[in-house]
Amino acid sequence: MNPAPMPAITALYAGLVALLLLVFAARVSMTRRRLGVGIGDGGHEALARAIRVHGNAVEWALPVLLLMLVAELNRAAPLLLHACGIALVVARLVHGAGLARRSGTSTGRFAGKAVTWVVLIVLAVWDVWAFVRTLAV
Repeated sequence: MNPAPMPAITALYAGLVALLLLVFAARVSMTRRRLGVGIGDGGHEALARAIRVHGNAVEWALPVLLLMLVAELNRAAPLLLHACGIALVVARLVHGAGLARRSGTSTGRFAGKAVTWVVLIVLAVWDVWAFVRTLAV
């Protein structure tokens, strides 16, 4: 069996997600500075939302990227990996925009969450199936 390929596709989306996380973190820092809050949210709803936009992206993007990496190392189709990567980046952008605007329900938050969950499920099922295939060999 040939060694697993270098995970270049996952590297692309991990890099894009990292840049997105930096943008979200910068928004938190700028809001903290503007409001004079060093720790926590100081009771400011805008800062609380900025913190959650960043935290939520970290909480969901990292497990998805891990599943994507495992899938790529197990030779998932590049089309599947790109579709999941693009969907993840767009979903986190849409979710972040929706949450940044308001803390209540929004189309952006719902769509971003739903797409992220679908990507997570697709990759999780693919990874489990990759394992099951090894049992048949």
